[in-house]
Amino acid sequence: MSDERKKPAWIPPRWFVRFAWSTHRRLYRVTGGRVGLRRAKGNRWGMMRLTTTGRRTAQERSVILGYFDDGPNLVTLAMNGWADAEPAWWLNLQAHPEAMVDLADGRRTVRGRAAEGEDRSRLWARWREIDTNLDGYAALRAADTAVVILEPWPDPSR
Repeated sequence: MSDERKKPAWIPPRWFVRFAWSTHRRLYRVTGGRVGLRRAKGNRWGMMRLTTTGRRTAQERSVILGYFDDGPNLVTLAMNGWADAEPAWWLNLQAHPEAMVDLADGRRTVRGRAAEGEDRSRLWARWREIDTNLDGYAALRAADTAVVILEPWPDPSR
């Protein structure tokens, strides 16, 4: 979150957000991944499918997230519909940083970490260019929202 706190932005009710997420995931599954992902371009965020390893179950868990490109890295926000709780995928990624990302143009192996210091400020500012309501949404959360960097990582199966 930025240093400035702005008036909280309006978001739909939690039940609607959860319904939209489940519908999006279902659409992705039903179409075999042909619908539901898009490339990030200019001032438009893209949509990717992140698959992490569950911190308790060690089973694969997938979620669709918004992102933008930062050189070879992908950048996303660890928000949970702007609710206070940390999203499960972020907790899983902290426990097991290696993950798989499906993009509109293919799959890649990544390693996740939280951006810190100037890097975080720079990436937050970039998100703010894409979403002008970002600070208002972030003000809905009691804690700072992690800016997550997904760096290319060698696939151990190759």
